[in-house]
Amino acid sequence: MEVESAGSEAVRDHSSLTMDEKIASLFQPDTLLSAQYYGNLRRRNLLQPEMQLALAILEDAINCFQENLTAESGKRKKLFNEAEEWILEEDGDWIFSFRNVCEHLGFNPAYLRQGLLRWKQERQHHDGKVWGEVRLAG
Repeated sequence: MEVESAGSEAVRDHSSLTMDEKIASLFQPDTLLSAQYYGNLRRRNLLQPEMQLALAILEDAINCFQENLTAESGKRKKLFNEAEEWILEEDGDWIFSFRNVCEHLGFNPAYLRQGLLRWKQERQHHDGKVWGEVRLAG
C-alpha cells in the first residue's frame, strides 16, 4: 500500500500535496539510469561540439597566418591577409570574432595575438637576414 501511494505521489501535482508529503518527497532517492550518469560525465570530459568548432576556426586561422606569411600574391596572400585581419580585430562583437573564439576556449586573446605578431616579426626579420646574406655572397 505504501508503494502504491509513493507511485501516485510522483504522478500527482505537487500543489495538491500536504506539507508533510512535500517534506517527505525531499528525502526520496532520485532515480538516475547509469546511461544518463555516464552520458553527462562523458559530455563534460570530451570537447563539446561548440568547442570543437571554435578550436577548428582558431586552428585554421593560425595555419593560414603562418603558412602563407611569405606569399606575395594570389590565393595564399589573400588567405594570409584575411587571417591577419581576423586576428588583429580587437573589438569584434560577432560570435566568431577572434576575441570571442579565444575566450570561449579559455585563451587570453591579447596574449595569443601578441605571440602571433611576435612570431611574424621574428620570421620576417629572420627571412630578411638570410636574404641579406645571400645578396652579399652573390
